[in-house]
Amino acid sequence: MLALVSRTGRHLQRYDEGRRQVVGCIPYRLKITSQTSLEAEEDLEVLVISSQKGNRMSFPKGGWESDESIKEAALRECIEEAGVQGIVQCELGKWRFKSRSKGTYNEGYMFPLLVNKQLDLWPEKDVRQRIWMSVRKAREVCQHEWMKEALDEFVRRLGSKQQNQEEEVGTCSVS
Repeated sequence: MLALVSRTGRHLQRYDEGRRQVVGCIPYRLKITSQTSLEAEEDLEVLVISSQKGNRMSFPKGGWESDESIKEAALRECIEEAGVQGIVQCELGKWRFKSRSKGTYNEGYMFPLLVNKQLDLWPEKDVRQRIWMSVRKAREVCQHEWMKEALDEFVRRLGSKQQNQEEEVGTCSVS
């Protein structure tokens, strides 16, 4: 059963050398077409969400807590903030960035999430909007430069996979 309440507080948050550990996902889906291959970004849609207190857009992300694996944290954030579930894939990378609200430095880890379920009810449904859009549009509206870099890396990997079937974006085992 899915709890319809977001985790709050920072007593379980992970830190590394004073930097808060943040985990997020790029939820995505592939448009169904008659073609068997991915035509670059045209067949790819990503899900962005609004901030709680405004119109700024980003991908789901939040603190990585000490009682969960990094992939469990990524999936939890997608459920809480965007109301989607799916398969957390291989890490896209790690970024250091300054928090706008606190002025402190964080480390952010990003993962692709192949969405297989979109929920009608989720913990932050009343405080966020979720919007499926093209990669190009998501890059325009995303407020965080480090998330744009993660999106670029994701698209690069998908393109590489299409050109060279041996390289995989790949589903990683849960750690």
